[in-house]
Amino acid sequence: MFVLLNKWLHSEKLREFIRFAIVGVIATAIHYGIYLALLHAFHLENEIWTNIVYAIGYVISWFCNLFLTARFTFREKVTFKRGVGFAVSHGVNFLLHIAFLNFFMWLGVPSKLAPIPVYCIVVPINFVLVRTVFKRLK
Repeated sequence: MFVLLNKWLHSEKLREFIRFAIVGVIATAIHYGIYLALLHAFHLENEIWTNIVYAIGYVISWFCNLFLTARFTFREKVTFKRGVGFAVSHGVNFLLHIAFLNFFMWLGVPSKLAPIPVYCIVVPINFVLVRTVFKRLK
């Protein structure tokens, strides 16, 4: 058992996951920061506007995420196929974000806090999707 644990701790997959987590923290901080700033700046508490500013923050953080994921996490070049695959995987990811955001707000979680449980659920799913894109598409 210790041998398996030691092997896993020194595996490239673990190092990728750690780099992915670092990029994820950066992208999430950008996303959440923009979301909170827009909510505060425009005093938005309406569900429709909450979704719009959430989407704006997501799109802005997406560009940063694409280049950091390619170069830092997976140490790959951004190719057209990978860019499209990344966009598709993040399209699925975005739909999950919006669905869970609205679910948590429906449960009564304040709009300023609702993204936090969303990130906890969606980020691990995103890792699997993005890793598939960067490891299988050349």
